Amino acid sequence: MTAPSPLEAAAGAQAGGRDGDPAILADALAKTFRPPGDVRDLLRGRLFAPPVQALASVSFTVGQGEIVCVMGPNGAGKSTLLRILAGILTPTTGTARVAGLDVAAGDITYRRRVAFVLGDERSFLWRLSGRENLHFFAALHGLTARAGRHRAAALLERVGLAEAADRTFKEYSRGMRQRLAVARGLLGEPDVLLLDEPTLGLDPKGAVELRRFLRREMVQAAGRTALVASNDPAEVRALADRVLFLEAGRLRGETTPDRLEAELGLEAARG
Repeated sequence: MTAPSPLEAAAGAQAGGRDGDPAILADALAKTFRPPGDVRDLLRGRLFAPPVQALASVSFTVGQGEIVCVMGPNGAGKSTLLRILAGILTPTTGTARVAGLDVAAGDITYRRRVAFVLGDERSFLWRLSGRENLHFFAALHGLTARAGRHRAAALLERVGLAEAADRTFKEYSRGMRQRLAVARGLLGEPDVLLLDEPTLGLDPKGAVELRRFLRREMVQAAGRTALVASNDPAEVRALADRVLFLEAGRLRGETTPDRLEAELGLEAARG
């Protein structure tokens, strides 16, 4: 497993995706956090703890229509990377463009075209129904009440929640909550999906069904692009066209799903 150069990564993405400009372009992205100091730091006259480098000069591209998974140990920088590409975090250095837009934009147009879906979603309003939650977030997207109702109804049908649309969110199972999170991510009809551990905590059957739904319906059938952070080899094999490996904030290499077990040493472990 060898780390690709930015040019090699770009070539690989263009080969795997559709013709045209890449859907995601990351150029030397780096992120350093300055966590607040603890008591020991304060006693030494420091307000902050030593800086933590979450990403270091990460460069890659994702072709249009491609599904790329990012793997790496906890703390490798996967979630930080996705949050930068979602426009939630500002990189310390480097630049990125998603769906042709600079991540620094962070405006309503960017949020509509680039959707960020978490596997451990806690921002829904528990006392509202699934339908009412989508109406609320549709308004935040700038949709009119009428457009929001129409869009919410169509998405609830599409993700298989039409019959449960008027049940409160707190009554939803984990799988239903994940499907509602996907529906919310699609409110703005995005071109790019950023998925952070999309099947986290689901039972095996629910995970298989959601992966199939994401790949076939949400990405391939709609012509979207997806970048998925996951450490589940089964999930990566089911979703990915390519796999990138992050370690200690650096891009260490890439492979294809059929080579995943060999690269991770799982074949030798089974033997």
